[in-house]
Amino acid sequence: MIEKNLDISTPDGAMNSFVVHPEERQPHPVVLFYMDAPGKREELHDMARRLASVGYYVVLPNLYYRRTRDYWLKERTEAAMAVMFEHMNALTIAMTVRDTRAMLDFVDTQPEADATRIGAVGYCMSGPFVMAAAANFPDRIRSIASIHGANLVTAREDSPHLLAPRIQCESYFACAETDRWAPRSDIEALEAALVRAGTPHRIEWYPGAEHGFVFPLRGAIYHRPSAERHWERLFELFGRTLRA
Repeated sequence: MIEKNLDISTPDGAMNSFVVHPEERQPHPVVLFYMDAPGKREELHDMARRLASVGYYVVLPNLYYRRTRDYWLKERTEAAMAVMFEHMNALTIAMTVRDTRAMLDFVDTQPEADATRIGAVGYCMSGPFVMAAAANFPDRIRSIASIHGANLVTAREDSPHLLAPRIQCESYFACAETDRWAPRSDIEALEAALVRAGTPHRIEWYPGAEHGFVFPLRGAIYHRPSAERHWERLFELFGRTLRA
């Protein structure tokens, strides 16, 4: 495996990113990996490696680069969580659209990447970001996956579910049975919007799982059966949509 830590130039600065891909049989289809609120950290690097190990060029950016290059949540105290929420709330969908454009421009220049075949996966706060990526770059993004995505339906004018008519690619939504950031009523509203728009999609509920169930270092919240199911679904989705 080849790993790189590099900066991707954006209109707002240098976005420090982790890139990983197989050494042989290049170029590889691309997966854009959008981080969750606790920040870019080794736990996510390991997840990016797992994706890359089955044949993908994975780009994992630090979406907080406008504020800090090295933040990640080290302990779940009230004070530490407050800092995390400050970073998260300072990030907008419009910002991540610019970041996505920068990532697309980057992979276009990389000989190891097949930039004609691109998918995206987002966790927690990044569920809306992959929807925005698909909506704003329908000619580039072939498939997206939102894993226990948060705030997919809001009262704001830029609510992610309102993007459904602009999303042309296949979309997958993994939903935890217990998730205050994505209650069943929100997911039902999301599904209704996707159905009205005719957007190809699959919404799957994960019984017994809580928000954050995929992360091995999340303690009791980590739900191994659900985490492994999510990997199976990602491999199937990207294998079918990015390797055709």
